[in-house]
Amino acid sequence: MFPQPEVRSAEKPGLAWHALYTRHQHEKSVAASLSQRGFDTFLPLYSATHLWADRTKQLLLPLFPCYVFVRGKFVGQELPILAMPGVYGFVRCAGRAAMIPDAEMGYLKRMIESSLRIEPHPFLKRGDWVRVKSGPLMGIEGILRCRKNSYRIVLSVELLQKSVAVEVDACTVERASRQKGACLTLDDQH
Repeated sequence: MFPQPEVRSAEKPGLAWHALYTRHQHEKSVAASLSQRGFDTFLPLYSATHLWADRTKQLLLPLFPCYVFVRGKFVGQELPILAMPGVYGFVRCAGRAAMIPDAEMGYLKRMIESSLRIEPHPFLKRGDWVRVKSGPLMGIEGILRCRKNSYRIVLSVELLQKSVAVEVDACTVERASRQKGACLTLDDQH
């Protein structure tokens, strides 16, 4: 597995996760600038192989292009962040910096920290809900998808309307009823 950047996110009560919308290909520099200024940041990356005419290279790319996650209370104190190069603004809901549920961020961090292959996935809303019953992702609920004879669990960050997928063994999941506030879905597609 490729190294992930440092995740500065000690659990602090009262602080919420927010998403920053950034310029294209500025996610890493924005995350580094935020971290240097003492902000709790999270920039999930995945490994991708890119082929050029003369070479092949492994790259670490943002799982959510043009987004960086930051944790804190920003009501009335957004200006220092918005003034940073590469930052367009906070993802907003009703005029305020929208909060991302801790459960979604926790699930996403567990997926990143696991040794499983993770990749971006088209955003999904429908499907059969299942729960991972064993392994490093035990307890996570989501949509089960079948792709090229392998199964993946899809995590959706509702606020961004984006999803990511990680490989799972199909025998490690069981059907579950959707709970209020659950943020993962598993869709049984054959």
